Amino acid sequence: MADQQPETDPTLINILEHTKLKWIFVGGKGGVGKTTTSCSLAVQLAAVRRNVLIISTDPAHNLSDAFNQKFTKTPSMVSGFNNLFAMEVDPTPDDKDLESLDKGAGSFLSDLAGSIPGIDEAMSFAEVMRQVQTMDYSCIVFDTAPTGHTLRLLQFPTTLQKGLSKLMSLKGMFGGMLNQLGSLFGGGSGENMQDQLLGKLEQLKAVIEEVNTQFKDPELTTFVCVCIPEFLSLYETERLVQELARFEIDTNNIVINQVIFPQEVGSSRLLRARVKMQEKYLEQYYDLYEDFHIIKLPLLEEEVRGTEALQEFSNYLMQPHQPEERPEFSDQVTQLQEKVGQLTHQCQQLQQQLDKAKGTAQCS
Repeated sequence: MADQQPETDPTLINILEHTKLKWIFVGGKGGVGKTTTSCSLAVQLAAVRRNVLIISTDPAHNLSDAFNQKFTKTPSMVSGFNNLFAMEVDPTPDDKDLESLDKGAGSFLSDLAGSIPGIDEAMSFAEVMRQVQTMDYSCIVFDTAPTGHTLRLLQFPTTLQKGLSKLMSLKGMFGGMLNQLGSLFGGGSGENMQDQLLGKLEQLKAVIEEVNTQFKDPELTTFVCVCIPEFLSLYETERLVQELARFEIDTNNIVINQVIFPQEVGSSRLLRARVKMQEKYLEQYYDLYEDFHIIKLPLLEEEVRGTEALQEFSNYLMQPHQPEERPEFSDQVTQLQEKVGQLTHQCQQLQQQLDKAKGTAQCS
């Protein structure tokens, strides 16, 4: 069943043709090729979109390694392109990042972020989204962290929206307390501090509400799951797909990386064993996700690094890999035997010429 032709197109052309898409997340288990896939997809999108931004939200950033170019938390143009930009952000902010969130409101938000578990990452994510919203990019690709971190990242908009809505609903009840906090935190006038703080929260809430709405809109957002044909990756992919459904985030593309095609195995017993193992899990992928676009990417002999390598590899996302037939062991033996026969015949001819030359020399 692993060799069957899927009913859906086994490429990511559907993403390129979906011109309204703004947010594209690429994620999966660690070590399955998320960064290579997200960079390759961004390269293809840059060919059809006005401009594209790829963001790494993985603390162990790999975009710089993939493109062989140093990136920071501000967008930089990727070498070789005039409309592809990249940036690397840490979902866990440092103290300076938190202070930048609440200028004019003392250190209240920083203290709030330090007192509520997980709120610091959520607030940092909200700030990244606020910055991205002000940037003029037609499409944004997220190279995400491994599955667990990604699921928490995708939950931030809903979590923040609920939390800020609750906080805003209590502003009347705690207005007096906020006035007192103004003087306690050195914010000057308590009334000014309250207005500044609530104004900041209202802006943040508006951004989060818009992002949350867009993330749940399949016309604007989709998630590409990346995996390999092994048990743990299959398990993580199913968990990811189920959670994305719970978050109401669209996903209908699965990229299976590091696939070994039977035609390319040749005489290697190890590769034959790996192919047999992979076919079992490929069959399960097709059974579980029969209505998904399933893209199979080949296991390569070398790693994919640099712009040129990514451009070449990105073609596999748009056109299924066509494996080349490698000769079987018996065919190789036959070819070698024929070669030996040809060389033996040549040696005999040379020997005859040598003997004839020696005879001529003796006669003279």
